[in-house]
Amino acid sequence: MTVSEATRTRTTRTAHAAEPVCVPAGRAAQQLTLKRGEFDLALHLGLIGAEPAAGGARPRIRQEEIDRLRALPGFPESLRARVRTAGTAEGATLLGVSPVRFTGLARVGCFSPVAFHLNRYRAVVWLYLVDELLVFAAREPDLLAGTSPVGMRTMLDAGTDRRARNWRSRRIDRLLSRTEDPWARAALQASALDPVQLAELVEDPYERAYLTRVQTDSAFARPGSVSGREVMVRLILADDPDEILWRRVNLTLELEHAREIRPAPRPGLGPVPVLVSGRTGQTPRRSGARAAAVRGLLARAGLRRPGRGDH
Repeated sequence: MTVSEATRTRTTRTAHAAEPVCVPAGRAAQQLTLKRGEFDLALHLGLIGAEPAAGGARPRIRQEEIDRLRALPGFPESLRARVRTAGTAEGATLLGVSPVRFTGLARVGCFSPVAFHLNRYRAVVWLYLVDELLVFAAREPDLLAGTSPVGMRTMLDAGTDRRARNWRSRRIDRLLSRTEDPWARAALQASALDPVQLAELVEDPYERAYLTRVQTDSAFARPGSVSGREVMVRLILADDPDEILWRRVNLTLELEHAREIRPAPRPGLGPVPVLVSGRTGQTPRRSGARAAAVRGLLARAGLRRPGRGDH
């Protein structure tokens, strides 16, 4: 072996040695003693750091990240506690209120669902983080006892139910925090609009196709059953006028930014790079002026940003 060959061999070995050891999501869940749903929720909440994945693939977890979590005080109970969820019955018991009162508080937006599952009748069962319920109980004890405030009763009598809207806002905000790719961010805003509204805002068919292709998601947000996927499609779409306006405004602004960074691919244009989910540092962050523009547009329309806490 020549000197140059020996040098290349050592360099290759060093490069391989420096590569992080990653394990599949299923094995990572086993090492962290988490059930599938707990693991997916922990990923969604950012409690477990994952390597970026493209094409809807399940993320892979670095072994050092698993080791870090296993070394935390109180593991595994402490990690499980952070992803513990409760439905209406358990949540009402935790707060010391009736299930009817609990549902009313959730409907007006006092706390927001973090996930859902379908019961045997294929009805949506909303799930809430136990930690957040306990924080709410400590912060708003007056809402747990006595007669409901007039404003709350008025909203409930009018049929207000912000659970799905707040879940959408929470989900999109979390996924937005994972990517700086401008087209992926625009796709997340577009995901809350139906095809007719999307076509109104994005007239170019190649851009619409690209938004569909680069749309980021998470395993947590992909129910495995056919019925679950059908419900997910329905729940993802904004159904309130001010929420729809909010998503339309944000999509417009994100599209302007995306077009400045790179065009959507089309025949004859050549390949266009697509960044996988995760912060890369390659795309400039939007300035506060962009956020101010959104607030200004909504203010002129007499609306506020929809989302949890908007009650």
